[in-house]
Amino acid sequence: MSRRPAFPGMGGMNMQQMMKQAKKLQEQMAQEQQTITEQEFVGKSADDMVVATFTGDRHLKEIAIKPDAIDPEDPDMLQDLIIDAVNKGLTQIDQATQASLGKYTKGLM
Repeated sequence: MSRRPAFPGMGGMNMQQMMKQAKKLQEQMAQEQQTITEQEFVGKSADDMVVATFTGDRHLKEIAIKPDAIDPEDPDMLQDLIIDAVNKGLTQIDQATQASLGKYTKGLM
């Protein structure tokens, strides 16, 4: 009596081979995530009035505010500039992460 493969369609791959491939994939993903973590990402508001610098693991490293952005009569403008710069920096991290790791997660979500 012949045995059927435990996972049809796996091309005869045994569990040990699958585990090796999974481990290799995990190591590649970890290496790419580390590369992103070591990078810096910069978000800038209009006219570079506010510049927010992040590490790849989403920590705010530095925020620079030009004196012209500080108007005591209009604190909302400064708040908007900060929000804009921060969101742009975080978007860059998300885009880099998707570009680097998206190939591993495609079809999983």
